[in-house]
Amino acid sequence: MKLDDTYFMKLALKEAEKAEMEGEVPVGAVIVVGQKVIARAHNMTEKLNDVTAHAEMQAITSAANFLNGKYLLGCTLYVTMEPCVMCAGALTWSQLERIVYGVSDPKRGFQQAAIKLHPKTTVTGGIMEADALKMLQDFFLNKRK
Repeated sequence: MKLDDTYFMKLALKEAEKAEMEGEVPVGAVIVVGQKVIARAHNMTEKLNDVTAHAEMQAITSAANFLNGKYLLGCTLYVTMEPCVMCAGALTWSQLERIVYGVSDPKRGFQQAAIKLHPKTTVTGGIMEADALKMLQDFFLNKRK
C-alpha cells in the first residue's frame, strides 16, 4: 500500500468522522513523520468547552509530546479543512515541514487572512477536497434541521 497524501488524508477524514459522531464540527487531523503517524486528533471544542480545542491544536500537542519537544521539524500535518488563523499561528511556531489540507476555508482560513507560515513550511490544498466538503456540508445541513 502506497503511503501518500491521499492515504494520510483518509486517516484525517476518519478523525473528522469521530468529531461528527461527538457533535463536533467534523475536522480531523493527523501528524506524520517518516511515513509514521505520531498524532491523531479531531475537533473537541464542545466536549472540552474550549474554543482553542481545534483538531490541529490537539494534534500539535500530541505530536510534541510524542517527540518530547516543541518543534515538529520534518513533520507533515494532514487536516481535512484549511487551518484557521489561530491554528496557523501555532503551526508557524511548531515549524512543521508541510501542511496538507482538504477543503479551503474562505471565511476563516489562514490564507484569506494572508498569514505567513514558517518560511520552510510548504502547503498543499485540495487533497480529498470533495470528501471533506461533503462531510462539512452534511453536518451543517443536519444542524439546521
